[in-house]
Amino acid sequence: MTRILRGMRRLLNECLSISKNAALLKGHIDEAKMLAAKGLIHQLRDRGRLEHIRDAEFKVFSQFGDDGIIQYLLQHVPLQSRRFIEFGVESYQEANTRFLLLNDNWQGLIMDGSAAHMEAIRHEPLYWRHDLTAAAAFVTKDNINPLFTQHGFTGDVDLLSVDIDGNDYWVWEAIEVVQARIVIVEYNAVFGAKRAVTVPYDPQFVRGQAHYSHLYWGVSLKALCLLAERKGYSFVGCNSAGNNAYFIRKDCLNDLQSLTAEEGYVASRFRESRDRQGRLTFAGGDQRIRLMVEMPIWDVEQQKMIQMAELID
Repeated sequence: MTRILRGMRRLLNECLSISKNAALLKGHIDEAKMLAAKGLIHQLRDRGRLEHIRDAEFKVFSQFGDDGIIQYLLQHVPLQSRRFIEFGVESYQEANTRFLLLNDNWQGLIMDGSAAHMEAIRHEPLYWRHDLTAAAAFVTKDNINPLFTQHGFTGDVDLLSVDIDGNDYWVWEAIEVVQARIVIVEYNAVFGAKRAVTVPYDPQFVRGQAHYSHLYWGVSLKALCLLAERKGYSFVGCNSAGNNAYFIRKDCLNDLQSLTAEEGYVASRFRESRDRQGRLTFAGGDQRIRLMVEMPIWDVEQQKMIQMAELID
């Protein structure tokens, strides 16, 4: 028995050592990535204004190349508060604002519906090293302004990132207590460039439950552009992955070029469709809409409900 206990203790210590070394390795990799990114930021300054903001892309902590786009925009948009808000961050390992926090030392508010994710973030070293607030909340159009107010984020902020895979249009429309200079909103490229549509508002919307394909969520780029115009923003482009759209408050636009939805639309190439058993089916192009032809969709321009079938050319 003593020999067994001794062996178990040795295995446990080895596991702890591996875990500690893995954490140290990840930290070193992150430091190397951030150091390389600093050189890319200097290169962006030398290049001046780019024809497409996606030409500025590089990835440190963002899901795609958004870290580079954000750094490029910061060189052209006058900053005020050096504060950001991002919601829909999950574990915050891949996020649009993590690089801003660690590299630029901004103050930030992040929110996600998972209390476990937010609690885990509060135990990361970055939480005491930086001025970050992590709040667990299932965001709706009715609670978004009280949440911002509760956590001390009102008025002018330099960047707002919206990614909740559902009511993104309705939540951004409802935001009143924050006036962000740069706004990033995820769009659903499956809906195409020509129609201004969004999923109907449902305060309990969950992407994985709304339709088996996992493709029925969010808002088209054109609908976001129309909303942005109403809220005093200009659309300046998308990332090359075709999932994030960028908007600049008109009083901060400077030399950045305003685009129409069709001029700046980028089609998504990632294939995340699923079958009724939850298995990936890798559908692409119009195949994706055809999986959802019977689903209702709200037409923002016509102010009426239509069916997804009407989005097929």
